[in-house]
Amino acid sequence: MMQSVLLDKSKHDRNRFNCGIDALNNYLKVMASQQSKKDNTRTFVLEDKANPQHIVGFYTLTMIPIDTQSLPAPLQKKHQSSTSGGLIARLAVDERYKGQKIGEWLLIDALKKLLQASDAVGFPIIIVDAKDGAKGFYQKYGFRCFEDNEHKLFITIADVRTSFG
Repeated sequence: MMQSVLLDKSKHDRNRFNCGIDALNNYLKVMASQQSKKDNTRTFVLEDKANPQHIVGFYTLTMIPIDTQSLPAPLQKKHQSSTSGGLIARLAVDERYKGQKIGEWLLIDALKKLLQASDAVGFPIIIVDAKDGAKGFYQKYGFRCFEDNEHKLFITIADVRTSFG
């Protein structure tokens, strides 16, 4: 059974990780632990079962202010007093593990964690910034584009709750 764990810079070999996108590789190597220590984000990793120090993939979660005016009209009215949403800030899979549906597993794991967080503190949407052709990946799981930015997508907590019902 797969399980994500918090990034531990003393345990996980961040320098070995390579998803093919320098910005994501560098974030994991340089920034992820610092941002976690400052309580700005949390980075979760999926470890290789045979070598737990090897990172198969990771995602980073945080909160983000939301502009409800960029949501579709029915959601603007429903969430007009909402000020923040969950953010899947980064999600990446090491190239050595591509083609094994690890990205899908990481996304579902991230959504479940954000659903739990929303059950505790209440926020209406989860947001992603789809980079490097990832827009279709997120849309396949129910994410929709913001009206003012086709690379910024969201899914409602209500939709996530229904999916995991």
